[in-house]
Amino acid sequence: MTADEPTILATSAGYERGKYGIFDMRPGPIHHFAAELANAGEDAKFCFLHQAVGDPENWIGATYAAFAKTNYRASHLQLFPMPNHEDIRTHLLDQDVIWVNGGSVANLCAIWRVHGLDEILYEAWQAGVVLGGVSAGSICWHVGGSTDSYGPELRAFTDGLGWLPYSNGVHYDGEEQRRPMMHKLIGDGTLPDGYATDDGAGLVYRGTRMVEAVADREGPLAYELRRAADGSVTETPLPTRVLKYQ
Repeated sequence: MTADEPTILATSAGYERGKYGIFDMRPGPIHHFAAELANAGEDAKFCFLHQAVGDPENWIGATYAAFAKTNYRASHLQLFPMPNHEDIRTHLLDQDVIWVNGGSVANLCAIWRVHGLDEILYEAWQAGVVLGGVSAGSICWHVGGSTDSYGPELRAFTDGLGWLPYSNGVHYDGEEQRRPMMHKLIGDGTLPDGYATDDGAGLVYRGTRMVEAVADREGPLAYELRRAADGSVTETPLPTRVLKYQ
């Protein structure tokens, strides 16, 4: 199945974790919601992309383990050291959801462009495959955001795919540098107006319209960020619906 129109789910949300870290994960409400957006139900086909962290085997294995006790059909696309699918385009266009995990958004976008994946993902988006992701997998669809791709001190990233003509702030309440850096970058014109998400929150885009903010629990919010003529930035909390999945 496919979404009713081109859909992106850009988030600071992800798996539910147990006490053993990445080896004790299960799909979070945000993943179930992605399947719902794709009109795909409990047997939705998910393809996971881990290029933001270099396609490490432990993360790939943990993803399959997380989905093993569900009816969802999981696959992955890796590009390091080489693609694991002979026909990347056919595989991605056959998915219901393509989910991009976090890491370095700068490296992510660069490697995608080297392999022409940006063009394939755009085609998938237009065809109704739901594109989703967390952190780097959220910023990538936008013009840019703040990033630690270049080191522990946050810097501007302005080379996103840009299909969504906004800035995107992730981990807004989870890392103390995030909120002031987004205000700075929007205020000085480095980034356009945009949206931000607390850890656990996400944004639904239909086409290029942001239509809903959601969260995987009570508390996290999404925000609209707008620059005024004097360079100040207005931050407006958005109504954020809490997802309810068993």
